[in-house]
Amino acid sequence: MTYDLLIADRAYSSWSLRGWHMFDAFGIPVRTRSARLYTDDFRRALADFPPARSVPVMRCPDGAVIPDTLAMAEELASREPDARLWPGDPRHRAVARSLAAEMHSGFVALRDHCPMNLRVSYSDCAPTEAVLSDLRRLELLWDWARKTCGSDGPWLCGDYSLADVFFAPVAGRVAGYALDVNAEAQAYVAAHLAHPSFRRWRAMGLVDGADQPFYDRDYPQRPWPGQAPLTAKAVEHGPSENDTCPYSGKPVTHFLELDGRIFGFCNAFCRDKTVADPEAWPAFQKIYAS
Repeated sequence: MTYDLLIADRAYSSWSLRGWHMFDAFGIPVRTRSARLYTDDFRRALADFPPARSVPVMRCPDGAVIPDTLAMAEELASREPDARLWPGDPRHRAVARSLAAEMHSGFVALRDHCPMNLRVSYSDCAPTEAVLSDLRRLELLWDWARKTCGSDGPWLCGDYSLADVFFAPVAGRVAGYALDVNAEAQAYVAAHLAHPSFRRWRAMGLVDGADQPFYDRDYPQRPWPGQAPLTAKAVEHGPSENDTCPYSGKPVTHFLELDGRIFGFCNAFCRDKTVADPEAWPAFQKIYAS
Protein backbone atom coordinates (compact mmCIF):
# COMPACT_ATOMS: atom_id res chain seq x y z
CA MET A 1 0.00 0.00 0.00
CA THR A 2 1.22 3.50 -0.88
CA TYR A 3 0.34 6.74 0.88
CA ASP A 4 0.20 10.25 -0.60
CA LEU A 5 2.01 13.08 1.16
CA LEU A 6 1.82 16.82 0.52
CA ILE A 7 4.81 18.87 1.67
CA ALA A 8 6.21 22.37 1.13
CA ASP A 9 9.71 23.78 0.47
CA ARG A 10 12.17 21.26 1.87
CA ALA A 11 14.74 23.83 2.96
CA TYR A 12 12.26 25.72 5.13
CA SER A 13 9.24 23.61 6.09
CA SER A 14 10.20 21.91 9.35
CA TRP A 15 6.80 20.26 9.70
CA SER A 16 7.18 18.79 6.20
CA LEU A 17 10.56 17.37 7.20
CA ARG A 18 8.85 15.49 10.04
CA GLY A 19 6.12 14.16 7.79
CA TRP A 20 8.48 12.90 5.12
CA HIS A 21 10.86 11.31 7.63
CA MET A 22 8.00 9.21 8.97
CA PHE A 23 7.97 7.45 5.62
CA ASP A 24 11.55 7.57 4.37
CA ALA A 25 13.31 6.64 7.62
CA PHE A 26 11.08 3.60 8.11
CA GLY A 27 10.79 2.40 4.51
CA ILE A 28 7.06 3.08 4.13
CA PRO A 29 6.04 3.62 0.46
CA VAL A 30 4.81 7.13 -0.30
CA ARG A 31 4.07 9.39 -3.28
CA THR A 32 5.28 12.89 -2.44
CA ARG A 33 3.86 16.10 -3.87
CA SER A 34 5.52 19.42 -3.13
CA ALA A 35 3.98 22.88 -3.29
CA ARG A 36 5.86 26.14 -2.84
CA LEU A 37 5.01 28.19 0.23
CA TYR A 38 3.25 31.57 -0.13
CA THR A 39 1.92 30.79 -3.63
CA ASP A 40 -1.45 30.06 -5.23
CA ASP A 41 -0.13 26.59 -6.07
CA PHE A 42 0.23 25.90 -2.35
CA ARG A 43 -3.39 26.87 -1.71
CA ARG A 44 -4.59 24.77 -4.66
CA ALA A 45 -2.59 21.78 -3.45
CA LEU A 46 -4.08 22.01 0.04
CA ALA A 47 -7.56 22.07 -1.50
CA ASP A 48 -6.89 18.54 -2.78
CA PHE A 49 -6.45 17.31 0.82
CA PRO A 50 -9.52 18.58 2.71
CA PRO A 51 -9.76 19.57 5.55
CA ALA A 52 -6.01 20.34 5.73
CA ARG A 53 -4.92 23.95 6.13
CA SER A 54 -1.20 23.31 6.50
CA VAL A 55 1.46 20.79 5.55
CA PRO A 56 2.38 18.03 5.83
CA VAL A 57 -0.82 16.17 5.18
CA MET A 58 -1.16 12.53 4.18
CA ARG A 59 -3.82 10.54 2.40
CA CYS A 60 -3.99 6.91 3.45
CA PRO A 61 -4.53 4.12 0.89
CA ASP A 62 -8.19 3.92 1.94
CA GLY A 63 -8.65 7.66 1.30
CA ALA A 64 -8.53 8.92 4.90
CA VAL A 65 -6.83 12.34 5.11
CA ILE A 66 -4.64 13.07 8.15
CA PRO A 67 -3.51 16.72 8.38
CA ASP A 68 -1.40 16.88 11.56
CA THR A 69 2.03 15.41 12.24
CA LEU A 70 1.18 13.93 15.62
CA ALA A 71 -1.99 12.38 14.21
CA MET A 72 0.03 11.16 11.22
CA ALA A 73 2.56 9.56 13.55
CA GLU A 74 -0.05 7.67 15.54
CA GLU A 75 -2.03 6.61 12.47
CA LEU A 76 1.06 5.35 10.65
CA ALA A 77 2.19 3.46 13.73
CA SER A 78 -1.25 1.83 13.90
CA ARG A 79 -1.44 0.98 10.20
CA GLU A 80 2.22 -0.05 9.80
CA PRO A 81 3.10 -2.02 12.96
CA ASP A 82 5.96 -3.89 11.28
CA ALA A 83 7.76 -0.56 10.68
CA ARG A 84 8.19 -0.11 14.46
CA LEU A 85 7.84 3.64 14.45
CA TRP A 86 7.45 3.76 18.26
CA PRO A 87 9.69 1.76 20.62
CA GLY A 88 8.43 -1.72 21.42
CA ASP A 89 9.05 -1.49 25.16
CA PRO A 90 5.98 0.12 26.82
CA ARG A 91 8.01 2.39 29.11
CA HIS A 92 10.26 3.52 26.31
CA ARG A 93 7.21 4.10 24.10
CA ALA A 94 5.67 6.29 26.79
CA VAL A 95 8.85 8.37 26.91
CA ALA A 96 8.95 8.68 23.12
CA ARG A 97 5.33 9.79 22.95
CA SER A 98 5.89 12.37 25.67
CA LEU A 99 8.87 13.78 23.78
CA ALA A 100 6.98 14.00 20.49
CA ALA A 101 4.01 15.68 22.14
CA GLU A 102 6.12 18.36 23.83
CA MET A 103 8.04 19.06 20.64
CA HIS A 104 4.77 19.26 18.73
CA SER A 105 3.32 21.93 20.99
CA GLY A 106 6.27 23.70 22.57
CA PHE A 107 9.56 25.52 21.98
CA VAL A 108 7.83 28.57 20.51
CA ALA A 109 10.73 30.95 21.19
CA LEU A 110 13.19 28.68 19.41
CA ARG A 111 10.86 28.23 16.44
CA ASP A 112 10.22 31.98 16.11
CA HIS A 113 13.81 33.16 16.52
CA CYS A 114 15.35 30.39 14.40
CA PRO A 115 13.07 29.40 11.52
CA MET A 116 14.44 26.35 9.77
CA ASN A 117 16.69 27.12 6.80
CA LEU A 118 18.77 24.16 5.68
CA ARG A 119 20.54 26.18 2.98
CA VAL A 120 22.70 28.18 5.36
CA SER A 121 24.47 28.04 8.69
CA TYR A 122 25.15 31.12 10.79
CA SER A 123 27.97 31.55 13.29
CA ASP A 124 25.83 33.62 15.68
CA CYS A 125 22.14 34.48 15.89
CA ALA A 126 22.04 36.47 19.14
CA PRO A 127 19.63 34.07 20.90
CA THR A 128 17.24 35.59 23.42
CA GLU A 129 16.84 34.40 27.00
CA ALA A 130 13.68 32.59 25.93
CA VAL A 131 15.59 30.73 23.22
CA LEU A 132 18.34 29.81 25.69
CA SER A 133 15.66 28.52 28.05
CA ASP A 134 14.28 26.32 25.26
CA LEU A 135 17.78 24.95 24.63
CA ARG A 136 18.21 24.04 28.31
CA ARG A 137 14.84 22.29 28.17
CA LEU A 138 16.01 20.28 25.15
CA GLU A 139 19.15 19.22 27.00
CA LEU A 140 17.08 18.14 30.01
CA LEU A 141 14.57 16.17 27.92
CA TRP A 142 17.18 14.42 25.80
CA ASP A 143 19.23 13.46 28.85
CA TRP A 144 16.11 12.23 30.69
CA ALA A 145 15.03 10.11 27.72
CA ARG A 146 18.42 8.47 27.23
CA LYS A 147 18.77 7.66 30.93
CA THR A 148 15.21 6.42 31.31
CA CYS A 149 15.47 4.20 28.23
CA GLY A 150 19.07 3.14 28.87
CA SER A 151 19.97 4.24 25.35
CA ASP A 152 23.64 3.62 24.59
CA GLY A 153 23.40 4.53 20.90
CA PRO A 154 22.86 7.89 19.23
CA TRP A 155 19.05 7.98 19.60
CA LEU A 156 16.82 8.94 22.49
CA CYS A 157 14.81 5.80 23.19
CA GLY A 158 16.98 3.00 21.80
CA ASP A 159 16.53 2.54 18.07
CA TYR A 160 15.59 5.48 15.85
CA SER A 161 11.92 6.24 16.49
CA LEU A 162 9.24 8.85 15.97
CA ALA A 163 10.64 10.72 18.96
CA ASP A 164 13.79 11.35 16.93
CA VAL A 165 11.74 12.24 13.85
CA PHE A 166 10.03 15.02 15.81
CA PHE A 167 13.38 16.49 16.89
CA ALA A 168 15.01 16.36 13.42
CA PRO A 169 14.07 19.98 12.58
CA VAL A 170 15.53 21.11 15.93
CA ALA A 171 18.79 19.46 14.93
CA GLY A 172 18.66 21.50 11.73
CA ARG A 173 18.12 24.65 13.76
CA VAL A 174 20.97 23.94 16.19
CA ALA A 175 23.26 23.31 13.22
CA GLY A 176 21.94 26.21 11.18
CA TYR A 177 22.15 28.84 13.92
CA ALA A 178 25.21 27.58 15.86
CA LEU A 179 23.09 27.26 18.99
CA ASP A 180 25.01 26.51 22.17
CA VAL A 181 24.11 23.09 23.60
CA ASN A 182 26.13 20.72 25.74
CA ALA A 183 28.34 17.98 24.35
CA GLU A 184 25.72 15.24 24.68
CA ALA A 185 23.12 17.31 22.88
CA GLN A 186 25.62 18.27 20.20
CA ALA A 187 26.36 14.59 19.60
CA TYR A 188 22.64 13.97 19.17
CA VAL A 189 22.44 16.80 16.64
CA ALA A 190 25.42 15.35 14.76
CA ALA A 191 23.67 11.97 14.57
CA HIS A 192 20.71 13.66 12.88
CA LEU A 193 22.90 15.48 10.38
CA ALA A 194 24.48 12.14 9.42
CA HIS A 195 21.19 10.21 9.22
CA PRO A 196 20.54 9.06 5.62
CA SER A 197 17.00 10.48 5.52
CA PHE A 198 18.14 13.86 6.84
CA ARG A 199 20.93 14.00 4.27
CA ARG A 200 18.53 13.16 1.45
CA TRP A 201 16.04 15.77 2.64
CA ARG A 202 18.68 18.49 2.90
CA ALA A 203 20.14 17.57 -0.51
CA MET A 204 16.72 18.06 -2.06
CA GLY A 205 16.20 21.22 -0.04
CA LEU A 206 19.34 22.78 -1.45
CA VAL A 207 17.96 22.55 -5.00
CA ASP A 208 14.21 22.70 -4.32
CA GLY A 209 13.35 26.04 -5.95
CA ALA A 210 14.65 29.55 -5.37
CA ASP A 211 15.48 31.00 -1.97
CA GLN A 212 12.55 32.23 0.11
CA PRO A 213 13.41 35.79 1.23
CA PHE A 214 11.21 35.46 4.32
CA TYR A 215 13.82 33.17 5.89
CA ASP A 216 16.85 35.40 5.25
CA ARG A 217 18.63 36.60 8.37
CA ASP A 218 21.40 39.19 8.59
CA TYR A 219 23.79 37.05 10.63
CA PRO A 220 27.42 36.10 9.90
CA GLN A 221 27.60 32.80 8.05
CA ARG A 222 29.75 29.68 8.42
CA PRO A 223 30.01 26.37 6.51
CA TRP A 224 27.31 23.78 7.19
CA PRO A 225 28.61 21.67 10.12
CA GLY A 226 27.53 18.28 8.71
CA GLN A 227 29.72 15.94 6.67
CA ALA A 228 31.10 17.59 3.55
CA PRO A 229 29.65 15.97 0.41
CA LEU A 230 31.65 14.51 -2.43
CA THR A 231 32.47 17.14 -5.05
CA ALA A 232 30.17 16.63 -8.03
CA LYS A 233 29.04 19.12 -10.65
CA ALA A 234 26.35 19.37 -13.30
CA VAL A 235 27.58 19.11 -16.89
CA GLU A 236 25.80 19.74 -20.17
CA HIS A 237 26.57 16.59 -22.10
CA GLY A 238 27.19 12.84 -21.85
CA PRO A 239 27.69 10.15 -22.73
CA SER A 240 27.06 8.73 -19.29
CA GLU A 241 28.05 5.38 -17.85
CA ASN A 242 24.36 4.60 -17.23
CA ASP A 243 21.59 4.68 -19.83
CA THR A 244 18.68 5.04 -17.42
CA CYS A 245 18.06 7.23 -14.38
CA PRO A 246 18.96 5.42 -11.14
CA TYR A 247 15.73 6.70 -9.53
CA SER A 248 13.04 6.47 -12.23
CA GLY A 249 14.49 4.02 -14.74
CA LYS A 250 13.73 6.51 -17.52
CA PRO A 251 16.25 7.44 -20.28
CA VAL A 252 18.89 9.96 -19.20
CA THR A 253 18.73 13.59 -20.33
CA HIS A 254 20.78 15.42 -17.65
CA PHE A 255 24.32 14.73 -16.50
CA LEU A 256 26.75 15.15 -13.63
CA GLU A 257 30.49 14.61 -13.29
CA LEU A 258 32.07 12.98 -10.27
CA ASP A 259 35.72 11.91 -10.08
CA GLY A 260 36.03 12.39 -13.83
CA ARG A 261 33.09 10.06 -14.54
CA ILE A 262 29.78 11.06 -16.12
CA PHE A 263 26.42 9.82 -14.85
CA GLY A 264 22.96 10.50 -16.26
CA PHE A 265 19.51 11.31 -14.86
CA CYS A 266 16.01 11.77 -16.27
CA ASN A 267 15.55 15.40 -15.18
CA ALA A 268 17.30 18.33 -13.57
CA PHE A 269 15.97 17.64 -10.06
CA CYS A 270 17.24 14.04 -10.03
CA ARG A 271 20.65 15.31 -11.15
CA ASP A 272 20.82 18.31 -8.86
CA LYS A 273 19.81 16.49 -5.67
CA THR A 274 22.61 14.02 -6.43
CA VAL A 275 25.11 16.80 -7.07
CA ALA A 276 24.18 18.25 -3.68
CA ASP A 277 25.13 15.04 -1.81
CA PRO A 278 26.06 12.01 -3.95
CA GLU A 279 26.53 9.72 -0.94
CA ALA A 280 22.98 10.32 0.29
CA TRP A 281 21.40 8.28 -2.50
CA PRO A 282 21.78 4.46 -2.40
CA ALA A 283 20.48 4.04 -5.95
CA PHE A 284 23.19 6.37 -7.26
CA GLN A 285 25.86 4.87 -5.05
CA LYS A 286 25.08 1.48 -6.55
CA ILE A 287 25.98 2.61 -10.07
CA TYR A 288 28.86 4.78 -8.80
CA ALA A 289 30.42 1.76 -7.06
CA SER A 290 29.92 -0.56 -10.03
